[in-house]
Amino acid sequence: MRLSRVLTTLAAGLGLLLGALTAPPARADDGAAAPAQWRSYWVDAFNAGIYTPAQVATLVDDALDVNANALIVQTARRYDCFCNNALYPRTDAAIAPAPYDPLAEIVRQGHAAGLQVHAWVNVNTMWNSATPPRSPDHVFNQHGPGATGSDRWLNKKANGQELVGANAYVDPGHPAAVDYIVRGVQSIVRNYDVDGINLDYVRYPDGSSTTTHSDWGYNDVSVARFQRATGRTDVPLPSDAAWSDWRRSQVTGLVRKIYLGIWQVDPRARLSMDAITYGHGPQAVGGWQATRTYAEVLQDWAGWLDEGIMDTAVTMNYKRNWNPDQALMFSEWSEFLADHQGERQAVNGPALYLNSVADSLSQVREALRPSAAGNTAAGWSGYSYAGPSQDVAANGLAAERAKLVQALTQGEDAPFRDEAVVPGMPWKSAPRDGHVTGTLTLRGGGPLDQVPVTLDPLTPRGEETTRLSDGSGWFGFAHVEPGVYLLTLKLPEGVIGAPVTVVEVGKGRIAKPVFAPFLEVPNAGS
Repeated sequence: MRLSRVLTTLAAGLGLLLGALTAPPARADDGAAAPAQWRSYWVDAFNAGIYTPAQVATLVDDALDVNANALIVQTARRYDCFCNNALYPRTDAAIAPAPYDPLAEIVRQGHAAGLQVHAWVNVNTMWNSATPPRSPDHVFNQHGPGATGSDRWLNKKANGQELVGANAYVDPGHPAAVDYIVRGVQSIVRNYDVDGINLDYVRYPDGSSTTTHSDWGYNDVSVARFQRATGRTDVPLPSDAAWSDWRRSQVTGLVRKIYLGIWQVDPRARLSMDAITYGHGPQAVGGWQATRTYAEVLQDWAGWLDEGIMDTAVTMNYKRNWNPDQALMFSEWSEFLADHQGERQAVNGPALYLNSVADSLSQVREALRPSAAGNTAAGWSGYSYAGPSQDVAANGLAAERAKLVQALTQGEDAPFRDEAVVPGMPWKSAPRDGHVTGTLTLRGGGPLDQVPVTLDPLTPRGEETTRLSDGSGWFGFAHVEPGVYLLTLKLPEGVIGAPVTVVEVGKGRIAKPVFAPFLEVPNAGS
């Protein structure tokens, strides 16, 4: 293990580098602290990388060769885990036999080399093969095409289509699916010393009829929840604005629940996600809400950064540098993400596999260049370790990987010539605020869904905020100013009970007010 990497890793662990994100680059050998700049590979689990201990050793060496400091390692592809000790069943992929545990091995070897390891979890992709998974506990076998009623978690298009080829998806508007995802993520954080969780496919699927709305989200349970929440009896059209807002809020609610669920297990763990950047950037299409990201796949990652329920957005800025229109898209998204990090972080993630090494080098330089407003992305992530350039087929994987190392690290102006450390998260290492979570139930155990819950400060600090309970009756407020608050529920007609309580919020803690189960009175008001 390199001595300088050991020293910088220890410094990061002691919090000596907090706030160094915008510091000028420093040589690792001049006595100055290494700069804070995220550098990672995405390591997908459909290719070599973590299938054996030997592959892991090669992966770690290759990461060190480009002066990376983190790895985003695919751990749950389609609710199958490249691990032995999580809620998700062990994968059917051809990994080394048990007791080999890919996630445990990459954590062990990666940490020994000074690399952070982030477990990459696909959120809403259920399965993608005509052959079902072997485990009877797998979500596809329990809640896929063979399930009926509320046990069927499959996402569905407005035309009734559920499968796209062999691809099946989970509907984020189904409460049981949401809770399973949250528990699955928590199980990984609880059982493995990962540095964080990286969410992929935390959105609705592709393949809609237009770029202005999503055709997905028509699971029967989800539609019924929307109808109850709005008092409507129709099945909304994909273009219905209220329906789009409701579906988008289901994804945001899932992210909020994962974020606070991780905090409950390990407050230090980072939540990152793979952010969609389809088409041209917001500044070219009329603003954030006009982007395909927000309108078509219903993923409000800019809003998640604003709310503080996402620590790091790793943007999938997959554009071909040699195509002028796509090069412009890359520039637009690079500018937007640098300027919209707020108090969180955005990492620019180009597609190595779509570009030559020379074009990837150009994108790295642009990804890390200050915006017109003087803001800089938190770092870089290359997609992917398995595809370091578009020329692998012609020249071979080893040759292209070596060319990438040369381009990124060799020469006085090489962008990764010196080592760097992952930027810290002061909102987690030294929190200035707290959180509130709770659950609303009826007598008999049923949830109170879509109930407005208002947090109103009784002390000078803080602001009034309202959230809706989800399909399990859960509600959550993240990053609330410390103080005393009045928590008030707007109960639906026919539900009675005590709708008000007082809650005290402390720094770094989750306050959990408890409401007694509510009574539902049949035919109230008739």
